[in-house]
Amino acid sequence: MKVYTTDKIRNVVLLGHGGSGKTSLTEAMAYLSGITSRMGKVTDGNTVSDYGKEEQKRQFSISTAVVPIEWEGYKINVFDAPGYFDFVGEVEEAVSAAGGAVIVVNGKAGVEVGTLKAWELCEKYKIPRIIYVDNMDIDNASFKNVVEDMTNMFGKKMAPFHFPIRENEKFVGYVNVVTETGNKWEGKEVKECPVPDYSKENLATYRDVLMETVAETSEEMMDRYFAGETFSVDEIRAALRTSVCDCSIVPMTMGSNTLCQGVYTLIDDIVKYLPSPENREIAGINQKTNEIYHSDYEFSKAKAAFIWKTIVDPFIGKYSLIKVASGVLKTDDVMYNVDTEVEEKIGKLYVMQGNKPIEVPELHAGDIGALAKLSDAKTGDSLSTKATPIKFAKAEISKPYTYLRYKAKEKGDIDKVAQALQKMAAEDQTLKLVNDSENRQSLIYGMGEQHLEIVASRLLNEYKVEIELEPAKIAYKETIRKKSDVEYKYKKQSGGHGQYGHVKMRFEPSGDLDSAYTFEQEVVGGAVPKNYFPAVEKGIADSVVRGPMAAYPVVGVKAVLYDGSYHPVDSSEMAFKTAAIQAFKKGFMEAGPVLLEPIATLKVTVPDSYTGDVMGDLNKRRGRTLGMTPVAGGKQIIEAEIPMSGLHGYCTDLRSMTGGRGEYEYEFTRYEQAPSDVQEKEVAARAAKVAENNKEE
Repeated sequence: MKVYTTDKIRNVVLLGHGGSGKTSLTEAMAYLSGITSRMGKVTDGNTVSDYGKEEQKRQFSISTAVVPIEWEGYKINVFDAPGYFDFVGEVEEAVSAAGGAVIVVNGKAGVEVGTLKAWELCEKYKIPRIIYVDNMDIDNASFKNVVEDMTNMFGKKMAPFHFPIRENEKFVGYVNVVTETGNKWEGKEVKECPVPDYSKENLATYRDVLMETVAETSEEMMDRYFAGETFSVDEIRAALRTSVCDCSIVPMTMGSNTLCQGVYTLIDDIVKYLPSPENREIAGINQKTNEIYHSDYEFSKAKAAFIWKTIVDPFIGKYSLIKVASGVLKTDDVMYNVDTEVEEKIGKLYVMQGNKPIEVPELHAGDIGALAKLSDAKTGDSLSTKATPIKFAKAEISKPYTYLRYKAKEKGDIDKVAQALQKMAAEDQTLKLVNDSENRQSLIYGMGEQHLEIVASRLLNEYKVEIELEPAKIAYKETIRKKSDVEYKYKKQSGGHGQYGHVKMRFEPSGDLDSAYTFEQEVVGGAVPKNYFPAVEKGIADSVVRGPMAAYPVVGVKAVLYDGSYHPVDSSEMAFKTAAIQAFKKGFMEAGPVLLEPIATLKVTVPDSYTGDVMGDLNKRRGRTLGMTPVAGGKQIIEAEIPMSGLHGYCTDLRSMTGGRGEYEYEFTRYEQAPSDVQEKEVAARAAKVAENNKEE
């Protein structure tokens, strides 16, 4: 692949609802640009960008793939991002490296939730975008309906640049609004034709929108517009490029990916209207001076780049995908990782074409490339020279809230599972691994249950290890509400030295739920020698790990050793520790034991029309609504307190209730006493487990 300068580069992310046609559009672009000699199909599992086994099996994108295409002296780095919400982290990574977007809309399904989410992402990062309506070859696909719907939602900034010509209900060509010409496909050729009479009204409407936009770019243009002058095609294009780049206008075009029609004009529009990196800004912090450093994709500045994505594949190895922020990277350059403070030679430079690395001699500012086997480098790290160490901001990645408990199916695979999951977590920033030692379980967090299911499937198919997923054990805790006074004498004689430990203890609530226990001693007269006090405390420390009621950790207990007795020969630390353990069990159960459940503060953001359903559902989950706050876009933030047990399966249920429009986040806030039915259920489950274990023995 040739080397391209900054002005000849376009970085474009394909966004849209799952199944809208992003991967087939990438395939059509790859075919037209000569990367492939025939178009692959998602259903056949042979596309350039869906190269993962899991993607081919499920027939949808799971991770973002980069496919650079060369087009008439330009290089377009196409990011094929997933559309399903469980893989939003991949989308956010791609958006952080893109300079423009194509939002793909299924002409048959129209504007969907994924379309709106894609729009919101572009608004958040101020990314210029083009709307591309696919499936124009299907009978009931309607470009006009999509234009009307998006205009109603987002205002007059929606501007069709092309719209379809149909004859005998077939998609045969398009009208170019800028040049006011008709075009028809004849085989692979496009030939100019008159604009059909039935299209002239639409052409006049769409043309007026464009001319108003052109006129608003300067006072001179506005004066000429009101004077009735017409603008030249070159003037119109120059003005439209300015308006597209500052997001004041959003071009709309259409086509058919499967027939490869309309894709040529889309690629042309990407080159003509979307910005090159030299028209975008990027700044970091110079770690030596602590001042803002404007890299701004200038080739003359010090070399700098950031890692926006990591690929860790058991077959092709590890690649760090980078975007060059300034300077020109060359083979064998030495780069300094600002985050790890490690300097290393980068060796060869690559561009990735799906999962195929292609070697290149250099990468100019603004280009997308890949580095192999960087030591300890991870997504979000900044690379620069040691003389000018620049740290760039990391991309904002959605936080995972859905979690399940996992364990290796075969005990011998525990280490292999851990290593494989670490590799997958390095690749996927929305995958989080947590060791919940208190409850003796390993947790895996993701963006939804489908996400976690695919992780398990990938482990089996790619890393040849199997895990079992099941609902996580809720982190209940045990405490007491009353006081108790008990004694326990541990006495054992088995020939020779015996065992003797005798304690009298009081137990009461300590009032501090942040610590497991406090231990005090009030022994007088040497009834229990001082050297056995630590053994008694050790017995209490061991006891609070698994409570006597339901085997959950104990908190908020005050234990006081006030009396006892000892034997000059038979007493030992072990005997006093055992006596303390037994005294704790007895004293705890006599002191009004209760189960505490974790409570979370939940924020659910939903469109106004869904608030009733969401609040009704929260009530069923024992949630307590605290209030509602209206936010932009006709949405409400519902705040509530809810037991952590009520959040199981919430991600799936919320999406189902709101058609995918609802979002939520939560954080642990405190513990409070569980209702009696919850406590009884947990105690019964504990008793059943003990009985089962005894039976097995």
